[in-house]
Amino acid sequence: MAGRPAVPEVIWSRPERTGRGPRPAYTRADIAAAAVRIADAEGLDAVSMRRVAGELGCGTMSLYNYVPRKEDLYELMMDAISGEHELWEPSGDWRADMLRVAHQTRALMHRHTWIVRLMSPVYGFSPNALRYLEHCLACLDPFDAPPGTKMELVAMVNGVVTTYVTNEIATAERTRSLPWSQEQEDASRIAYLGRRLASGAYPRLAASFAEDAGPIDLEAVFERALTRVLDGFA
Repeated sequence: MAGRPAVPEVIWSRPERTGRGPRPAYTRADIAAAAVRIADAEGLDAVSMRRVAGELGCGTMSLYNYVPRKEDLYELMMDAISGEHELWEPSGDWRADMLRVAHQTRALMHRHTWIVRLMSPVYGFSPNALRYLEHCLACLDPFDAPPGTKMELVAMVNGVVTTYVTNEIATAERTRSLPWSQEQEDASRIAYLGRRLASGAYPRLAASFAEDAGPIDLEAVFERALTRVLDGFA
């Protein structure tokens, strides 16, 4: 393909467009925005070089002059989403700031549900991702710990958020596919679980459910999970 490198190369080390010719008609931001629009509307599987080229109104082969590989396209998309992070002046309370980071990241993932499939350190060092990481570390300036420990904390907070949101998205998708209501599904499963616990075969589980048999407060669970991660570092 035109523009495809013969050796491994980070797209950010390449000029905006390779080869000779007229001034580029599109920027990487244009290409990323087109791909994100497709993914938001139809899911990640709908994103292809051909679809993005069509969205931009150019030929597929022309797009390869800007983006040599589909993996590079994903990297542009992830960088675009990283640019949505709000970067504020750190408050001096590192725990509060990291909780704010986590809640913001969770909201971002729900706006672009497909990104959980691309969460990888491979895409973690694009320009906007680097600005985000630098911001997180600035929030952690008051935290007396080595730089490596701070990076580990950021990674663990992001891991908790990603895991939690992945489960939320999967649950929502399953709910939409049910041939009955979620309430009917829950009632059926609760009735089954109640019968199993009443059998006496699972006394520890029965005690756990008896302690708090009400509906699960998912927001409170999310907050507790994050707080415990931060407590572990503090």
